[in-house]
Amino acid sequence: MPKNIDINSIARPNVVKLMPYRSTREDYSGEVFLDSNESSFGPANLVSNSSPPIPASQELNPLQTNRYPDPYCSKVKERLIAKLDCGLSTDNIFVSSGGDEAIDNLTRVFCRPGVDKCLICPPTFEMYEMACMINEIEVLKIDLETSNRPFQLQIDKVIQTLENDPLIKIVWLTTPGNPTGVSLNQKDLLAVLESDYKGIVGIDEAYIDFVGDGHQSMAKYVSKYNNLLLIQTMSKSFGLAGARVGFAISSPEVIKLMNSIKPPFNVSVLAQNAAFEALSPDSIKSMRRIVSEINQTRDEILVPALEKMPNVKAVLGSGDTNFILVQFCLSDGTVSNDFTKKVYEILATESKILLRNRAHMPGCNGSLRIGVGTRDEMYRFLEALEKAFEKLNKE
Repeated sequence: MPKNIDINSIARPNVVKLMPYRSTREDYSGEVFLDSNESSFGPANLVSNSSPPIPASQELNPLQTNRYPDPYCSKVKERLIAKLDCGLSTDNIFVSSGGDEAIDNLTRVFCRPGVDKCLICPPTFEMYEMACMINEIEVLKIDLETSNRPFQLQIDKVIQTLENDPLIKIVWLTTPGNPTGVSLNQKDLLAVLESDYKGIVGIDEAYIDFVGDGHQSMAKYVSKYNNLLLIQTMSKSFGLAGARVGFAISSPEVIKLMNSIKPPFNVSVLAQNAAFEALSPDSIKSMRRIVSEINQTRDEILVPALEKMPNVKAVLGSGDTNFILVQFCLSDGTVSNDFTKKVYEILATESKILLRNRAHMPGCNGSLRIGVGTRDEMYRFLEALEKAFEKLNKE
């Protein structure tokens, strides 16, 4: 059944009372802009050398980068809503400088420093814990299962913990997982939402576009559960990591509070334009083709080649992302973090191939996270990996 909790009652009281920054341009349209102390001449490198200087033309400065951007990224929101296609409005969307800003923003909206808590399920994305540490929030941890249901929630324990501790204001669940690459069981996610937990259920969907039809976005549930918040990003499937554009998708009550504490102009004109163009129908089709190529490269080239290598113990996870988690071992089959670290360092120093060492994380003993690049990059990586194994096995 639909679930509506009093969002303001679980937010920080000072945030609820906060009067957000408001630009004059939110109240009036204008032709001469003297309200924000911008340069009317345009970018200095585009202004003529005449005396007096002549402002840069529309042709030279089509994005009007001398003006502050739309504080709420309205055009970008409209295109994201069309992509999601589940009846949401711009009131359901918060646009951020990458997903990291949305994570930090949500933490500051709902968690009182030194009082409230967050729950995470390692191995998982490290920014949740970092945001808590910065804001002096206690982090509770319930590791993902690693035996009967690899990298799934210990759902009974999660729900019991959430229902018994009212100071847990946010639970972060990542699907597909990072670094696991595994999509969480949607029945478990719905069980958390249907529980008596009265906090925010944050579900990070940064890699959702790489998932097959069996595990689709939870966006269709945002209208049903007002404490559900999704994180999505332009950094992965859309190839805009350098633009830094992310999204929080939630109820209007949550989004209103997030907007109230954000910097006035948190997403630049250039980033908004990049996201707007990337979310066009033609660009989304192109993104789907690229995702298909990445998934095919992962499943038909990278994984089969790795599984044949004697120093690869296992390819962990289920392959729902543009990366895989690979566990390495000695020649006798023993998993070794030391051996894995040596592989990692040889690839970085001798082959200039950079990976992520995740061996320190729960359930990831001896493991590296390997991104899926172009086919040429994968062939280069596989060749370098074989050479690294040959070198180490001679020691």
